[in-house]
Amino acid sequence: MGRLGLPELLVILAIVIIIFGANRLPEIGRGIGSAIRNFKNETKDEKP
Repeated sequence: MGRLGLPELLVILAIVIIIFGANRLPEIGRGIGSAIRNFKNETKDEKP
């Protein structure tokens, strides 16, 4: 299995746009970004 190239990423993006619609993409992006930020903050603050 290789890495995802540009054609594969474009196909995935097209499928996401078809499923969720173009209007919801910014909302989904904000949600994913917020989740990643929260995860980083929680793992950074954890003490052994």
